[in-house]
Amino acid sequence: MEYVITIFAFLFGMVFGSFFNVVGLRVPLKMSIAYPASHCTKCMHRLSALDLIPIFSYIFLKGKCRYCGERVSPIYMITEIATGFLFALAYWELRFTPELIVGLLFISLLAIIIVSDITYMIIPDKVLLFFLPLLALGRFFAHTEPWWDSLLGPVVGFTVLFLVALLSKGGMGGGDIKLFFLIGLALGTIGTLVTLFFASVIGLIVGFVFLKIRGQDRKTPIPFGPSIAIAALVVYFYGDYIIEWYINIF
Repeated sequence: MEYVITIFAFLFGMVFGSFFNVVGLRVPLKMSIAYPASHCTKCMHRLSALDLIPIFSYIFLKGKCRYCGERVSPIYMITEIATGFLFALAYWELRFTPELIVGLLFISLLAIIIVSDITYMIIPDKVLLFFLPLLALGRFFAHTEPWWDSLLGPVVGFTVLFLVALLSKGGMGGGDIKLFFLIGLALGTIGTLVTLFFASVIGLIVGFVFLKIRGQDRKTPIPFGPSIAIAALVVYFYGDYIIEWYINIF
């Protein structure tokens, strides 16, 4: 039965991943997420239900618009697969507990952030403000131990990133700073600091590879949001194991 529910969680996540693509692509442009209906950005043809089946439409249409042949960004399919996998992982690790609500909200937030930051290098305030009360309410019911850690975490996350931004003279975006406030709410103090460390390592590696491939210099701006999101997800699901492993080594 658990396997069946996990499969449904994956399918459920794929559908939401498709929706998160819309949110991540439209909200930064101050567009409605409901109107106009999904359409090809090249020929503007309205997409049919067959064009919008998560993952499968992209594969069957070979990553192209069925009407004009324009290539479709793979970020659509990647987001759908990743969200499906993460929803399934959330259920597998958390089952039907109050923490599952926090996990699904956290995944949803980070999925949208990745799409918007990769596309526009923007982490929309509207998205952060939408998830803030939801995560706060979820954390209230799925409280951490000690209880005050979920209150201290946001303060630490925001303050540390704000100081980094000051010292780097703009090297850290305002959206990243605000995002860490929400990460602190979900992960607590230690988890937030570990996330910052992992995000810095991931960002350094991604930045080095990106600049090498593009042949650009270090002044080229690179979105940090995806690195933060990946690090936050790793810490959310496996942070306790990582910290315990590190403590045992020393």
